[in-house]
Amino acid sequence: MVSRGASEATHRPGFVSSYGGYRAPQGMLSWALHRISGLGVLAFLLLHIVDIFLVGYGPGPFNDLLFLYRNPIFRIGEIVLVGAVYYHAANGVRIILIDFWPAAYKIERQLYYIAMAVFIIGFAATAAVMIADML
Repeated sequence: MVSRGASEATHRPGFVSSYGGYRAPQGMLSWALHRISGLGVLAFLLLHIVDIFLVGYGPGPFNDLLFLYRNPIFRIGEIVLVGAVYYHAANGVRIILIDFWPAAYKIERQLYYIAMAVFIIGFAATAAVMIADML
């Protein structure tokens, strides 16, 4: 039997023993995260609409709901929400560039990493301020 190198074995269809795990391409990851972050922002928007709707019933029902915003779990949720908004915005700009700039498909991977860098830098700074405010 001829011994095959690792690179040859990994490219052979059906060769399970050399499976090193699935690594999704950045396009698929950005698509999934874009949808998930969009749903998270939409969920918060719906909660905010209900919250503002309660103002119409007077200050009593609105003030009764404010305990929710002071809850530590909700405060962590706000940080996650900011992350979702930042990711959705950075990835949205990347998608716009790819859609409207004909040459952008050639640098799609670089645009993905730029969008991730913008997201991480912006979110880290904002999250630090939000966490400091919680303490």
